[in-house]
Amino acid sequence: MNQKLQGIVPPLITPLLDSDTLDIEGLERLIEHVIKGGVHGIFILGTTGEGPSLSFRLQTELIRESSRILNKRLPLLVGISHTSIVESIRLSQVAYEAGADAVVSAPPYYFTLSQSELVLFYENLVHSLELPLYLYNMPNMTKVSFAPSTIRRIADHPNVIGFKDSSGNGTYFQSVMHAMSDRDDFSFFVGPEEMMAEAVMMGADGGVNGGANIFPKLYVDLYHAAVEGNSNRVQQLQAKVMQVSSTIYNVGKNGSSFLMGMKCALSVLGLCQNVLAQPYQNFDSEHSAVILKALNDLQLLKTEPM
Repeated sequence: MNQKLQGIVPPLITPLLDSDTLDIEGLERLIEHVIKGGVHGIFILGTTGEGPSLSFRLQTELIRESSRILNKRLPLLVGISHTSIVESIRLSQVAYEAGADAVVSAPPYYFTLSQSELVLFYENLVHSLELPLYLYNMPNMTKVSFAPSTIRRIADHPNVIGFKDSSGNGTYFQSVMHAMSDRDDFSFFVGPEEMMAEAVMMGADGGVNGGANIFPKLYVDLYHAAVEGNSNRVQQLQAKVMQVSSTIYNVGKNGSSFLMGMKCALSVLGLCQNVLAQPYQNFDSEHSAVILKALNDLQLLKTEPM
Protein backbone atom coordinates (compact mmCIF):
# COMPACT_ATOMS: atom_id res chain seq x y z
CA MET A 1 0.00 0.00 0.00
CA ASN A 2 1.38 3.37 -1.04
CA GLN A 3 -0.24 5.48 1.68
CA LYS A 4 -1.63 5.10 5.16
CA LEU A 5 -5.15 3.66 5.21
CA GLN A 6 -7.78 5.72 7.02
CA GLY A 7 -11.57 5.72 7.15
CA ILE A 8 -14.25 3.04 7.19
CA VAL A 9 -13.19 -0.45 6.12
CA PRO A 10 -16.16 -2.84 6.33
CA PRO A 11 -15.36 -6.36 7.50
CA LEU A 12 -17.31 -7.82 4.62
CA ILE A 13 -19.73 -10.68 5.28
CA THR A 14 -19.22 -13.68 3.01
CA PRO A 15 -22.32 -14.18 0.82
CA LEU A 16 -23.08 -17.90 0.64
CA LEU A 17 -25.46 -20.21 -1.19
CA ASP A 18 -24.56 -23.00 1.24
CA SER A 19 -21.69 -23.67 3.65
CA ASP A 20 -19.17 -24.25 0.86
CA THR A 21 -20.62 -22.33 -2.10
CA LEU A 22 -19.87 -18.66 -2.65
CA ASP A 23 -22.73 -16.44 -3.80
CA ILE A 24 -20.78 -14.54 -6.45
CA GLU A 25 -23.72 -12.40 -7.58
CA GLY A 26 -24.43 -11.49 -3.96
CA LEU A 27 -20.76 -10.63 -3.46
CA GLU A 28 -20.87 -8.33 -6.49
CA ARG A 29 -24.00 -6.57 -5.20
CA LEU A 30 -22.56 -6.19 -1.71
CA ILE A 31 -19.22 -4.78 -2.87
CA GLU A 32 -20.93 -2.29 -5.18
CA HIS A 33 -23.27 -1.34 -2.32
CA VAL A 34 -20.46 -0.47 0.10
CA ILE A 35 -18.43 1.31 -2.58
CA LYS A 36 -21.44 3.53 -3.37
CA GLY A 37 -21.68 4.22 0.35
CA GLY A 38 -18.23 5.80 0.25
CA VAL A 39 -16.15 3.30 2.24
CA HIS A 40 -12.36 3.54 2.14
CA GLY A 41 -11.38 -0.13 1.85
CA ILE A 42 -12.69 -3.68 2.25
CA PHE A 43 -11.62 -6.41 4.67
CA ILE A 44 -12.54 -10.02 3.87
CA LEU A 45 -12.16 -13.26 5.87
CA GLY A 46 -12.41 -11.60 9.25
CA THR A 47 -14.75 -12.53 12.10
CA THR A 48 -17.77 -10.99 10.37
CA GLY A 49 -16.71 -12.75 7.18
CA GLU A 50 -16.80 -16.14 8.97
CA GLY A 51 -13.20 -16.69 7.88
CA PRO A 52 -12.34 -19.53 10.30
CA SER A 53 -15.49 -21.44 9.28
CA LEU A 54 -14.73 -21.51 5.54
CA SER A 55 -12.75 -24.10 3.61
CA PHE A 56 -9.42 -23.13 2.09
CA ARG A 57 -10.97 -23.61 -1.35
CA LEU A 58 -13.78 -21.19 -0.54
CA GLN A 59 -11.40 -18.70 1.07
CA THR A 60 -9.30 -18.77 -2.09
CA GLU A 61 -12.33 -18.23 -4.31
CA LEU A 62 -13.52 -15.32 -2.16
CA ILE A 63 -10.12 -13.62 -2.35
CA ARG A 64 -9.92 -13.95 -6.12
CA GLU A 65 -13.51 -12.90 -6.77
CA SER A 66 -13.33 -9.93 -4.40
CA SER A 67 -10.14 -8.71 -6.08
CA ARG A 68 -11.72 -9.13 -9.51
CA ILE A 69 -14.84 -7.20 -8.55
CA LEU A 70 -12.95 -4.42 -6.77
CA ASN A 71 -10.52 -4.04 -9.67
CA LYS A 72 -8.25 -1.82 -7.54
CA ARG A 73 -10.97 0.73 -6.84
CA LEU A 74 -10.34 0.33 -3.10
CA PRO A 75 -7.67 -1.33 -0.96
CA LEU A 76 -8.39 -5.01 -0.28
CA LEU A 77 -7.37 -6.45 3.09
CA VAL A 78 -7.43 -10.23 3.55
CA GLY A 79 -7.66 -12.12 6.83
CA ILE A 80 -5.10 -14.90 7.17
CA SER A 81 -5.70 -15.88 10.82
CA HIS A 82 -5.06 -19.56 11.47
CA THR A 83 -3.77 -21.90 14.16
CA SER A 84 -0.99 -22.92 11.74
CA ILE A 85 1.60 -20.42 10.55
CA VAL A 86 2.05 -22.56 7.42
CA GLU A 87 -1.62 -22.13 6.49
CA SER A 88 -1.48 -18.39 7.23
CA ILE A 89 1.45 -18.03 4.86
CA ARG A 90 -0.29 -20.18 2.27
CA LEU A 91 -3.40 -17.98 2.35
CA SER A 92 -1.30 -14.82 2.26
CA GLN A 93 0.31 -16.05 -0.95
CA VAL A 94 -3.12 -16.47 -2.52
CA ALA A 95 -3.93 -12.90 -1.49
CA TYR A 96 -0.67 -11.61 -2.95
CA GLU A 97 -1.16 -13.39 -6.26
CA ALA A 98 -4.75 -12.12 -6.48
CA GLY A 99 -3.60 -8.51 -6.09
CA ALA A 100 -4.68 -7.79 -2.52
CA ASP A 101 -3.11 -4.82 -0.76
CA ALA A 102 -2.48 -6.17 2.75
CA VAL A 103 -3.20 -9.08 5.07
CA VAL A 104 -4.66 -9.13 8.58
CA SER A 105 -3.78 -11.64 11.29
CA ALA A 106 -5.24 -12.41 14.71
CA PRO A 107 -3.15 -14.55 17.08
CA PRO A 108 -3.36 -18.33 16.72
CA TYR A 109 -6.24 -19.58 18.84
CA TYR A 110 -6.88 -22.78 20.85
CA PHE A 111 -3.78 -22.83 23.09
CA THR A 112 -3.28 -19.59 25.01
CA LEU A 113 -0.05 -17.89 23.95
CA SER A 114 2.39 -15.91 26.07
CA GLN A 115 3.55 -12.48 24.87
CA SER A 116 6.98 -13.90 23.98
CA GLU A 117 5.30 -16.59 21.89
CA LEU A 118 3.24 -13.92 20.13
CA VAL A 119 6.40 -12.01 19.27
CA LEU A 120 8.08 -15.15 17.93
CA PHE A 121 5.04 -16.13 15.88
CA TYR A 122 4.73 -12.73 14.22
CA GLU A 123 8.45 -12.27 13.68
CA ASN A 124 8.43 -15.58 11.81
CA LEU A 125 5.21 -14.76 9.97
CA VAL A 126 6.11 -11.28 8.76
CA HIS A 127 9.38 -12.46 7.23
CA SER A 128 7.41 -14.89 5.06
CA LEU A 129 4.85 -12.38 3.73
CA GLU A 130 4.83 -10.60 0.38
CA LEU A 131 2.19 -8.14 1.62
CA PRO A 132 2.03 -5.62 4.49
CA LEU A 133 0.48 -6.89 7.72
CA TYR A 134 -2.14 -5.52 10.10
CA LEU A 135 -2.26 -7.02 13.59
CA TYR A 136 -5.77 -7.94 14.75
CA ASN A 137 -6.60 -7.97 18.47
CA MET A 138 -9.65 -10.18 19.11
CA PRO A 139 -9.28 -11.52 22.67
CA ASN A 140 -12.86 -12.84 22.90
CA MET A 141 -12.03 -15.34 20.16
CA THR A 142 -8.29 -15.94 20.64
CA LYS A 143 -8.00 -15.86 24.47
CA VAL A 144 -4.98 -13.56 24.26
CA SER A 145 -4.47 -9.81 23.84
CA PHE A 146 -1.43 -8.07 22.40
CA ALA A 147 0.37 -6.13 25.12
CA PRO A 148 1.24 -2.61 23.89
CA SER A 149 4.94 -3.44 24.26
CA THR A 150 4.42 -6.58 22.14
CA ILE A 151 2.86 -4.54 19.36
CA ARG A 152 5.73 -2.10 19.61
CA ARG A 153 8.26 -4.89 19.19
CA ILE A 154 6.46 -6.64 16.32
CA ALA A 155 5.97 -3.30 14.54
CA ASP A 156 9.72 -2.75 14.47
CA HIS A 157 9.45 -4.64 11.20
CA PRO A 158 8.55 -2.06 8.52
CA ASN A 159 6.05 -4.43 6.90
CA VAL A 160 3.78 -4.29 9.97
CA ILE A 161 1.68 -1.24 9.15
CA GLY A 162 -1.35 -1.17 11.42
CA PHE A 163 -3.49 -2.51 14.21
CA LYS A 164 -7.18 -3.37 14.48
CA ASP A 165 -8.60 -3.68 17.99
CA SER A 166 -11.86 -5.49 18.69
CA SER A 167 -11.43 -5.74 22.45
CA GLY A 168 -13.95 -3.00 23.17
CA ASN A 169 -11.57 -1.69 25.84
CA GLY A 170 -11.02 2.00 25.31
CA THR A 171 -8.29 2.30 27.94
CA TYR A 172 -6.33 -0.52 26.31
CA PHE A 173 -6.74 1.02 22.84
CA GLN A 174 -5.44 4.37 24.07
CA SER A 175 -2.47 2.59 25.67
CA VAL A 176 -1.58 1.01 22.33
CA MET A 177 -1.81 4.34 20.51
CA HIS A 178 0.37 5.95 23.18
CA ALA A 179 2.99 3.20 22.85
CA MET A 180 3.07 3.77 19.08
CA SER A 181 2.72 7.57 19.16
CA ASP A 182 5.97 8.16 17.27
CA ARG A 183 4.78 6.10 14.29
CA ASP A 184 2.79 8.45 12.04
CA ASP A 185 2.79 5.77 9.36
CA PHE A 186 1.05 3.17 11.57
CA SER A 187 -2.77 2.86 11.31
CA PHE A 188 -5.10 2.31 14.27
CA PHE A 189 -8.57 0.90 13.63
CA VAL A 190 -11.31 0.02 16.10
CA GLY A 191 -13.73 -2.85 15.54
CA PRO A 192 -16.72 -2.12 17.83
CA GLU A 193 -18.73 0.46 15.93
CA GLU A 194 -20.30 1.79 19.12
CA MET A 195 -16.95 3.39 20.02
CA MET A 196 -15.63 4.24 16.56
CA ALA A 197 -16.43 7.97 16.60
CA GLU A 198 -14.96 8.46 20.07
CA ALA A 199 -11.81 6.57 19.07
CA VAL A 200 -11.38 8.67 15.91
CA MET A 201 -11.79 11.88 17.87
CA MET A 202 -9.03 10.61 20.16
CA GLY A 203 -6.66 9.92 17.28
CA ALA A 204 -7.65 6.60 15.69
CA ASP A 205 -7.58 6.30 11.90
CA GLY A 206 -10.98 4.71 11.40
CA GLY A 207 -13.27 1.78 11.97
CA VAL A 208 -13.61 -1.79 10.75
CA ASN A 209 -17.33 -1.80 11.46
CA GLY A 210 -19.73 -4.59 10.56
CA GLY A 211 -22.74 -2.30 10.26
CA ALA A 212 -21.12 -0.69 7.22
CA ASN A 213 -22.17 -3.81 5.30
CA ILE A 214 -25.77 -2.67 5.73
CA PHE A 215 -25.52 1.11 6.03
CA PRO A 216 -22.12 2.14 4.66
CA LYS A 217 -23.03 5.81 4.30
CA LEU A 218 -24.05 6.07 7.96
CA TYR A 219 -20.64 4.91 9.18
CA VAL A 220 -18.75 6.96 6.60
CA ASP A 221 -20.71 10.07 7.59
CA LEU A 222 -20.04 9.38 11.27
CA TYR A 223 -16.33 8.94 10.60
CA HIS A 224 -16.13 12.26 8.75
CA ALA A 225 -18.09 14.04 11.48
CA ALA A 226 -15.63 12.69 14.05
CA VAL A 227 -12.62 13.77 11.98
CA GLU A 228 -14.12 17.25 11.67
CA GLY A 229 -14.89 17.41 15.39
CA ASN A 230 -18.56 18.13 14.66
CA SER A 231 -19.96 17.00 18.01
CA ASN A 232 -23.61 17.73 17.16
CA ARG A 233 -23.42 15.67 13.99
CA VAL A 234 -21.55 12.90 15.79
CA GLN A 235 -24.24 12.76 18.46
CA GLN A 236 -27.00 12.56 15.83
CA LEU A 237 -25.34 9.78 13.83
CA GLN A 238 -24.12 7.90 16.91
CA ALA A 239 -27.74 7.49 17.97
CA LYS A 240 -28.44 5.70 14.66
CA VAL A 241 -25.40 3.45 15.12
CA MET A 242 -26.61 2.51 18.60
CA GLN A 243 -30.05 1.77 17.18
CA VAL A 244 -28.47 -0.65 14.68
CA SER A 245 -26.47 -2.27 17.47
CA SER A 246 -29.39 -2.63 19.87
CA THR A 247 -31.87 -4.02 17.35
CA ILE A 248 -30.39 -5.86 14.36
CA TYR A 249 -27.56 -7.44 16.36
CA ASN A 250 -29.77 -8.56 19.24
CA VAL A 251 -32.43 -10.73 17.67
CA GLY A 252 -32.14 -14.25 19.03
CA LYS A 253 -29.95 -15.57 21.83
CA ASN A 254 -27.02 -17.18 20.03
CA GLY A 255 -23.43 -16.00 20.33
CA SER A 256 -23.54 -15.41 16.58
CA SER A 257 -26.72 -13.28 16.73
CA PHE A 258 -24.92 -10.17 15.47
CA LEU A 259 -23.83 -12.04 12.35
CA MET A 260 -27.20 -13.73 11.91
CA GLY A 261 -28.92 -10.36 12.15
CA MET A 262 -26.50 -8.75 9.72
CA LYS A 263 -26.93 -11.43 7.06
CA CYS A 264 -30.69 -11.45 7.56
CA ALA A 265 -30.80 -7.66 7.12
CA LEU A 266 -28.76 -7.91 3.92
CA SER A 267 -31.12 -10.60 2.59
CA VAL A 268 -34.16 -8.42 3.41
CA LEU A 269 -32.49 -5.64 1.43
CA GLY A 270 -31.97 -8.02 -1.51
CA LEU A 271 -28.17 -7.89 -1.44
CA CYS A 272 -27.41 -11.52 -0.63
CA GLN A 273 -28.97 -14.62 0.87
CA ASN A 274 -29.56 -15.32 4.56
CA VAL A 275 -27.09 -18.23 4.71
CA LEU A 276 -24.39 -18.76 7.32
CA ALA A 277 -21.65 -21.35 7.26
CA GLN A 278 -22.23 -24.37 9.47
CA PRO A 279 -22.68 -24.80 12.40
CA TYR A 280 -24.35 -21.37 12.63
CA GLN A 281 -28.09 -21.06 12.13
CA ASN A 282 -30.04 -18.83 9.75
CA PHE A 283 -32.93 -16.70 10.98
CA ASP A 284 -36.44 -17.97 10.30
CA SER A 285 -39.34 -15.92 8.88
CA GLU A 286 -40.39 -14.69 12.32
CA HIS A 287 -36.91 -13.29 12.99
CA SER A 288 -36.81 -11.83 9.47
CA ALA A 289 -39.97 -9.87 10.22
CA VAL A 290 -38.33 -8.41 13.33
CA ILE A 291 -35.29 -7.42 11.26
CA LEU A 292 -37.49 -5.79 8.61
CA LYS A 293 -39.26 -3.73 11.27
CA ALA A 294 -35.89 -2.68 12.71
CA LEU A 295 -34.69 -1.60 9.26
CA ASN A 296 -37.84 0.44 8.68
CA ASP A 297 -37.62 2.02 12.13
CA LEU A 298 -34.07 3.16 11.38
CA GLN A 299 -35.40 5.29 8.49
CA LEU A 300 -32.09 5.02 6.69
CA LEU A 301 -33.12 2.98 3.67
CA LYS A 302 -33.97 6.01 1.54
CA THR A 303 -30.60 7.61 2.17
CA GLU A 304 -28.47 4.51 1.59
CA PRO A 305 -27.28 3.41 -1.86
CA MET A 306 -28.87 0.14 -2.97
